[in-house]
Amino acid sequence: MSSANSASTASAAAAAAASCGILRSEEYLGFRSAVAHRRVVVDDDDSLEWSMYDAGPRHVRCPLVCLPPCSGTAEVFFRQVLYLTSFGFRVIALDYPVVWSLGDWCLSFQRLLDHLSLARVHIFGASLGGFLAQKFAEQEHGRARRVASLVLCNSFVETSIFQQTNSVKSFWLLPAVVLRSTVMHNLDSISSRDREIADSMLFLNHSLHSLSQQQLASRLTLNCQDDYVEPHKLQGLPVTLIDVFDDNALTSRVREETYKCYPDAKRAHLKSGGNFPYLSRASEVNLHLQTPVTSAAATAASAH
Repeated sequence: MSSANSASTASAAAAAAASCGILRSEEYLGFRSAVAHRRVVVDDDDSLEWSMYDAGPRHVRCPLVCLPPCSGTAEVFFRQVLYLTSFGFRVIALDYPVVWSLGDWCLSFQRLLDHLSLARVHIFGASLGGFLAQKFAEQEHGRARRVASLVLCNSFVETSIFQQTNSVKSFWLLPAVVLRSTVMHNLDSISSRDREIADSMLFLNHSLHSLSQQQLASRLTLNCQDDYVEPHKLQGLPVTLIDVFDDNALTSRVREETYKCYPDAKRAHLKSGGNFPYLSRASEVNLHLQTPVTSAAATAASAH
């Protein structure tokens, strides 16, 4: 990428950050100062690094783990971290290591749970994060489940919807500016007069620009390599589907396919919120996240 293009991209990112109310809010600045950002290596390859915000009581061994979308970092869940930990929940928001297959991601995630001594977890996955959560839970079929429940937000059950399977092998070669454009392709066409939704898009744009070329290429590879969820392997697992019915990048067909996979799932419909309701409609999303965690805790308590 030329220095002129690089400067232009940096300038656009800086302008977006300057106009984003979330980035300047006391809530976000308080989160940055109060919650430590940790880095953990759990694989033999030292370059495979997870980073995280781990907040709340450390004695809790069945926390809520938040997995971000392709465009976002762990910070996109700062409102979930702040709210849920105030009620005594433990919340871990993650950033992924650079891996190139779904199998490698699932193996590394399993090792991370071992490293953190987490016997079970609730998982909140947004878009790509939701797909990864399903693939991890799917691999546990026939074994004792480490996934206590899934909450999927604007997620999907097959990667063919992105029509990028033929490009997967070339993502690692492309410059960051092209990869960012690929990620934002469907998002740039969506605008909103709703200030909170517009702010959430600016925040994710800022988040996207903080990802390296390798991180972007890895996430796009996971997002687009030809694969799908096998729902029969997730039978009996409590699932909540959070969907937004205003403009967002997922079509109604994608949403219906997810419903078919989980006919018994709890459906949480938000009238509005855009692609990133955990930022733009955080209070509503937080209530839907409390339910499965609280229900599981009550069930565990009654069993003793």
